[in-house]
Amino acid sequence: MAHAYSPGLKVVPLMVLRKRRMLPIPGKVLYEKGKEVDALDIVAQTELPGKVFSVNIANRLGIEASEVRNFMLKKEGDPVKKGEIIAETKPFLGLSIFKSSVESPITGTLESVSEITGQVLFREPPKVLPLQAYVKGKIVEVEEKFGVVVETEGTFIQGIFGIGGETNGEIKIAVDGPDVDLKPEDIKEEYKGKIIVGGRHAGLDAIKKAIKIGVNAVVVGGIHDKDLREILGYDIGVAVTGTEKIGITLVVTEGFGHIPMAEYTFKLLKSREGEKASVSGATQIRAGVMRPEIIIPGSPDKNLKRKEESRGWIEIGDQVRIIREPHFGIIGTVTALPPELQSIATESHVRVLEVKLEKGDKIVIPRANVEIVEK
Repeated sequence: MAHAYSPGLKVVPLMVLRKRRMLPIPGKVLYEKGKEVDALDIVAQTELPGKVFSVNIANRLGIEASEVRNFMLKKEGDPVKKGEIIAETKPFLGLSIFKSSVESPITGTLESVSEITGQVLFREPPKVLPLQAYVKGKIVEVEEKFGVVVETEGTFIQGIFGIGGETNGEIKIAVDGPDVDLKPEDIKEEYKGKIIVGGRHAGLDAIKKAIKIGVNAVVVGGIHDKDLREILGYDIGVAVTGTEKIGITLVVTEGFGHIPMAEYTFKLLKSREGEKASVSGATQIRAGVMRPEIIIPGSPDKNLKRKEESRGWIEIGDQVRIIREPHFGIIGTVTALPPELQSIATESHVRVLEVKLEKGDKIVIPRANVEIVEK
């Protein structure tokens, strides 16, 4: 049978997932291999060096740089408090009006004294960087001083675009169906700390209300790019998303505009309503593709068999999502995979496939412009 290799967008009821949880710099791993962890458990932590502040003591006291140590009241390694006098000159003829002093600019540690520049460096206390497990599961690997690999079995849904970092919460369905817009009045006070699922589209007012109430994440079919720009205050480029500090994580499952959430995706989320999920909005479209995701540990059906490794190619009859304009976000079914190269609008010769859209129209597009929707 003819087939074409293509990346996949996963919407899978039950599969095994492994998440690498690693610190950016060496630290301490807090769990051993084989231990069960909850999503919010701290599996490793490290200390980030505090911010450094510089004060030119020689200039402030009007002395030579080589004389700085003679006037210091503190030495390297000593703790200091903000406003505490750390260097001073002696009074001239016993008159305190001729006495000069320098106060510490921070609470922290006096780190170094230079007799060449006359500078004294201070460092704020280190900041503890905790690393959460992110998903509920079992630790199957431990990398000493850096982190762990957490394995879980559950529902895995990838979106096409997202913003905001990792979060967790109980799933709540906020609309009646996948083709229903998420409106401000659909977002209730009791949704604070929850993962709410919309349908076709979430407008600016709805997202702002979700942020105000304290919703942890919104999962919806589509969003307008102008609303996204209003929320962020800038245009999204090609860099990785996921570090935005907007008070919420947003996962778009279909694309930009009014696009109903795929019925299969909506029903799958509805079947897990009331259960705890882990959500990340981190997205990278180009090299090293990264998708926003929803992970719900456990099975929606006790008789359901978990999905094994995906085959990684497209065959006739597969459902695909178009990832390039002018049909971005549209889902269709592959009806033909012509083996010969064909010329496209850019005058390039590429391999193509024929896709039948939901309304019955058939289009021919480059194979690179689609991704398989894995179920």
